[in-house]
Formats: sequence, structure tokens, C-alpha cells
Amino acid sequence: MNSATLLPFSPVPAAPVRGHLSSVPLTPPGDELLCEHLRDILARRQLSVLLQPIVRMGSGDIIGYEGLIRGPSDSPLHAPLNLFKVARSCGLTLQVEHLCRRVVLERFAQLGLPGKLFLNVSPECLLLRNAPHGETLGLIQEIGIQPERVIIELTENQPTYDYALMRDAVLHYRRMGFEIAIDDLGEGFSSLRLWSELRPDYVKIDMHFIQGINNDPVKLQFVRSIQEIALQSNTLVIAEGIETQAELLVLRDLGVAFGQGYHLGRPAPLPARTLPADVVKTLGRSGVAVYPQAGADRPGATVLKLLHPVASISPSVNNNALYEIFMRDPKLQIIPVVDQGVPLGLVSRYEMIDHFARPYQRELYGKRSCTLFMDAKPIIADKDSSLQDLSLSMVQSGAHHLFNGFIITDAGRYLGMGTGHDLMREITRMQIQAARYANPLTQLPGNVPINEHIDRLLASGTRFWVCYADLDHFKPFNDVYGYRKGDDVIQVSGAILSAGVDPDRDFVGHIGGDDFMVLFQSEDWEARCRSILARFDGAIGDFYADSDRERGGYLSEDRQGKKVFYPLISLSLGAVRVEPGEYYSHHQIATAATDAKKQAKKIHGNSLFIDRRAARSPV
Repeated sequence: MNSATLLPFSPVPAAPVRGHLSSVPLTPPGDELLCEHLRDILARRQLSVLLQPIVRMGSGDIIGYEGLIRGPSDSPLHAPLNLFKVARSCGLTLQVEHLCRRVVLERFAQLGLPGKLFLNVSPECLLLRNAPHGETLGLIQEIGIQPERVIIELTENQPTYDYALMRDAVLHYRRMGFEIAIDDLGEGFSSLRLWSELRPDYVKIDMHFIQGINNDPVKLQFVRSIQEIALQSNTLVIAEGIETQAELLVLRDLGVAFGQGYHLGRPAPLPARTLPADVVKTLGRSGVAVYPQAGADRPGATVLKLLHPVASISPSVNNNALYEIFMRDPKLQIIPVVDQGVPLGLVSRYEMIDHFARPYQRELYGKRSCTLFMDAKPIIADKDSSLQDLSLSMVQSGAHHLFNGFIITDAGRYLGMGTGHDLMREITRMQIQAARYANPLTQLPGNVPINEHIDRLLASGTRFWVCYADLDHFKPFNDVYGYRKGDDVIQVSGAILSAGVDPDRDFVGHIGGDDFMVLFQSEDWEARCRSILARFDGAIGDFYADSDRERGGYLSEDRQGKKVFYPLISLSLGAVRVEPGEYYSHHQIATAATDAKKQAKKIHGNSLFIDRRAARSPV
């Protein structure tokens, strides 16, 4: 977002640099009316100011405000994006930014707001050649604001090329006492490069990576990576666009220093000086957020990951020349044939040498096109295809494709090659990863995420409850009704457990087979457990024949061949309360939860056993 700006520093270079603004109007004749309208807005100072709070995650204190500019409400230039776009085309960027700076500084001082003021300025304006400088410090002293309370927030509208000049401009403002922030990290043309070059005091993460972070493991990893870089570079992170409590809690747990967004406070002419009570309560709440998990059904790596640059030949190359290429490189096994960027096929070393080893073959075919011995039906995969789709194509094709490999393209144009060996290795790695991190049957988190979440709970020093869920009489059901129906029961069990928890506070994992684990932070966890048992009791009968359901079970042979009556599957829940300092590892908690589950299984039917013993010393 564009808003108030500081009058730019203007070193005088010998010649203009690509990417810098020009003072010459670029307005098409049809847009002259908008230019006249903008000049009228400037003359009458028809810019209004909104201020949005920026909040410290740890305490809920408001540490400052971002100044945002709006044009007249009944004007096509009301939105800042349109205002600055027209300013650029009319050659009025400097005038607009100068007025923005003044009205925001004046409004901030008039309201007597606490903390710092974030002023947006585009990097391109820092590099304007014809901008006077030296007025900034005088203006804020005239208004009565100290430079250390002003943060220049760099917002990109166009690519930044002259990083050396940018560093000089930023250093100029730092010497005057201003701090520097980079806006919309991850969205702009070169924001990561700017971060590296300018070493700002603050970086703002673009709202795209914030909104929905509680449901998106990719966004979670992006913010986590940015946070790690920030810690190493002594930079403070501000998360923009926070709109929900769930997003707020995830960001708090990631260690993000500051937050901004509608959930914390909307932009307003008279902004709030304190956070809403419910937000303060949320930030002060103990416990941990439930991180999104990368399930086995999520998109995995693409074919591009397997790309190897392999030089191709054109169909005009004859077989004698192709043979010499193979002879010069004993390790070369496959050569793609490409005509003006379009792949035609593959020639394998084995096929080439095998033909030339036969009598008279070289004399007969040596001067013929290399397409003669070419496999004209190779496997071709676009770079964005999933590895799962490519693997299926390989399985359904002839065995020779596994040895020949496959051609990788970009919109039908040749990029390079991939090998069957690399594909098999990557698919195997993905399967192992999926088995560790998500159960392929239920898509619920597996053992690694379960243990990681327990460790986070232990580290937070909060009270929580561990509930081990296990199905009773499941094996004989599998023997009688078959494994497919058994899988259906496990999937329904996982769905019932997931539906019975608060997804923002409680964690459901699938240990394996018919074993699940629920980690509750909800205070009403016991009522939720009893609701889960009731839902399970109402659903399990649908998996049995009418006769078995009516008599509450069925006859089946045990391992000794004796007829035994087995009741309908039931669900046993063994729950353990975990107090701060009672346990030190997920191993100890798993042992305690297993003991509670064993007690629950001794109770007939759907049951909940709660270990109500007093806190014990750690094992």
C-alpha cells in the first residue's frame, strides 16, 4: 500500500539510471482529465489520513501506527493504488509524496499518538534526480516529532536496479535518526535483494503469506524461514494482514515480533490506542497453536526437480556423426533428438552400437538421419507435472523407458532429461516422508508431527490432556468383513475424532493401524470425548450386516479354530492430564497414555478412562 512518504534524498549522479522515474509526464492525451483532477486534489490538499496500529505479539502493546493515504471519497483517485498510478503517469509523483508525508506527520502529531510512525515511500522516489533534500528533518522538527520515532517503509511499485544508490539514500536517512522498514516482503520485485542490501530494522511479510497460515504448511514454512533469517540479521518481523485468531496464534508461536491487520485494529482516522480485550486475552493465553500439517495428499515435487541438462542433436545429424558422439563420451547413454525446440525422440547408446556392430549396417545406414534408430515414442513430461503422474506413466509403459529415461519440456519446448533411477529414488523418498509425517489412509499427522506437537506443548509450560484412542475387536472384524471395510472403519474413526475437537486448539494424530492420539488444550475436553464416543456408537453399526447388528455381534473362529462371539467394534479412550513440569519428553507421555488406554479397554463397550491420579514425578 502507498501512503505517506518522506521527501527523498537526492544524490546527483552523472547520468540517469535505468528504472528511475522521470519528471517528464507520461500521460496519454485521454488521461489529461485525471491529471487535472489530481492537480486540483494537490492544490486543495484533499488527502485524508488513516492510521492502523502495529502490535507487539508478546505483550499486546501498540508500538506504532502505519500512516495510510486516501484520496477524496467520491473520486476515482480515492484508492492509493490509483492515486499513485496517475501521479506517476502525470509526472506528479514527487508532489503527491511530499503532500502525503506532510499530512500524515501532521495528523500523527495532532492526535498525540504513542509509539512510532511508519511512512510508506517507494524506492523509486528515493532515487529521483530532481528532488530537493534537507527539508525532512526541518519539517518533523517543525511538527514536533523526533526522527527516531519515524520509520521509512519502503514499498515497491517498480523494479529497483540501482542498489548502490539505494544504500546511499538509506544511509542518509539513518544518519538523521530514521529507521528503515521493507514492506510486503515476498510480494515485490526485489524485496529479498533489498533486505540483503539495506539491512533494514524491520521487514513486513506480505499478507498473502499470513492469511490462512494456520491451514497452509507452505505459508508456515515461508514465515518460519523469514523469521530465522531475521533473527540472524537482527531484523524485526511484522506480519501484515492478520484477520483471524488462528492466524494470530500461529504467528505468535513462530516468534514473529509484531503484527498488523484487521483482527488487531482497522485503519481509522481516530485509531485505537489499545487492543480489543479479546485479542489481548488471546495473546496472553497459554498453550500452543496447532500448526498445519503437510499431508500425503498435498501436491508434492514436480518433474522439474529431476531435470538434467543434456545436449540434444537435430534430425539432420547422420548416424556416423551420432556414433562418434557416443564414442567420445563413454558415459553418455541417451541423446535426445530435437527439431527447433520440439523433442522428436531418443537414441540410446545400446541401440546405436548394436546396429553398427552388425555386418554392413554402418555402410548402409551411416549417412542416414539419426532418426532411423530413434525411439519415436519416448515419455515426455512437462516440468510442472507431478512425480506421481510421471511414475504412473512409466509403470504403464514399456520397461525400456525406465532405462532410457524421459524428456522434460516447458510448454512443449525441450528443457532436458530425467532418469528412471532419479524418479524411483524421489518417489521412494516421498513415500517414506509421507509415512513419517502423515498417515496415507486418514491423511492425519503421523508419529513425527505427534511427537513434535507434544514437545511444543511441554516447552510452553501449559497444561494439556493426552487421549489415546484404540478400536476394540477390530482384528476379528477385519477377518470376517475384509480389510477394505476395515480401512473404512479406520477412516470414519479418524473423521469422528477430527470433528469432535477444536481445530485451533486440539491436535489429532494417527499413530498407525487403529490407534490414534488426541492432544487437547480445550478445557471442555472431557465433554468432547464423550461426544466422540456417542458419535462413534451411532456410526459403527452401518458397517455390519443387519443380522449381526441386531444381535450386537457375530460368530467367528479364533486362532484355535473355536467359534467365538465377538461384539461390535467399540472405541476406547484413555486420557492423561499433563501438568507443567510433570513430564520432560514425548516418550514419557506415550508410556502414560498407553497405560490409560489399556485401562479403558478393560471396560466393556465404548469407554473413557481418565487417569485421575495426582501429578507424578517424572519417570
